[in-house]
Formats: sequence, structure tokens, C-alpha cells
Amino acid sequence: MIKFLLTGLAVLITAYLLPGVHVENYGYALVVALVLSIGNTILKPILILFTIPLTILTFGLFLLVINAVIILMVDYFVPGFSVDGFWWALAFSLILSIFNSMFSDVSNDSKKN
Repeated sequence: MIKFLLTGLAVLITAYLLPGVHVENYGYALVVALVLSIGNTILKPILILFTIPLTILTFGLFLLVINAVIILMVDYFVPGFSVDGFWWALAFSLILSIFNSMFSDVSNDSKKN
């Protein structure tokens, strides 16, 4: 539950940092986090399976494209969230990944102590 709330916070902070990404409020950021986690759980493995040759050819960089496509799909399904284009979705994906890894490191350090 804490990870979910932190992901919502990361969505809100990332949208604040990027002028091409807009979230109306924290409630919509939580909805984005939920739909994004569902997309990453269900849709991402299917897309990775279908694009294995292209992913190998690009040395894994095509996975960034898959992340951006999933974010654009979240933009379509969540009304209080908008992304102005593919490149903003790619930047959003990268920054959100950085925030999530920082939050994960902090929560793992607190669990060890």
C-alpha cells in the first residue's frame, strides 16, 4: 500500500517537473499509478513477447518505447491525466522510473533497520 501511495506521489512530482504532462490532482495521480501498474502487469509482458526480435536488435532500448506506449494508453483511459506526445511519455517514463527506484531504495533501507 505504501508503494502504491509513493508511486502516486512520484506521478504527481514527475507531472510537475515536465511541462508536457498534466495531472489534475493527487487522486488522479493514484488512478494513474493503478492503471499503470495494471498495464505493466498484464500488457507489458505481452508486448515484450511480440517485440523480442526488435528488442534484441536495439539492445533493449525498445523497452523504453514499450513503456512510453503504455503511458500513452494510460493517458487515453484516465481523464485527469494527459501527455502531450510520445517524447513527453518517454521522458515521463524515465523520470518515473528514477523516482520509483529512489522510493524503493528508501523503503528497503528502512526495512533493514
